Amino acid sequence: MKRSVLLSSVFVFVFLLVGMNATEYIPKEEEAVKKVIMNGYVHGAFNELNPEAMAEAFHKDFAIFSVNGEEIGRYPISNWIESTKNRKESPDFDPEKNVWESKFTSISVTGNAASVELELHHEGKHVFTDYLSLLKFESGWKVVAKVYYRHQ
Repeated sequence: MKRSVLLSSVFVFVFLLVGMNATEYIPKEEEAVKKVIMNGYVHGAFNELNPEAMAEAFHKDFAIFSVNGEEIGRYPISNWIESTKNRKESPDFDPEKNVWESKFTSISVTGNAASVELELHHEGKHVFTDYLSLLKFESGWKVVAKVYYRHQ
């Protein structure tokens, strides 16, 4: 009888321990995903135009996918980083007017895969709704793809 009670107690303890770790895992991973998006995407690609932050946040095979008639347009990260550098170095670039506000409308994490829906606003106008896909590598979370809608 004592052995049965002891085994039951151990089982309950292990079950609770695993359950507590599972409930901590998702918020921790969601925060890690959000940090990658804020540093490398919102600030890197938009507010600060920081190519180094972009290179850290995006996988080397990342691309933006868009509709081009009945075809899919593909814009690789290497091109985006280069255009970000050029834009920042342009004499017409005004960092004070390059302020983008972001709003996370959803973050979903399942194991080593995540998706983010993000709104980007500029000068009070909703400009983009972005859908970002991420994968977790040994080095951490990386953005691997983007599709978007540009609001008029």
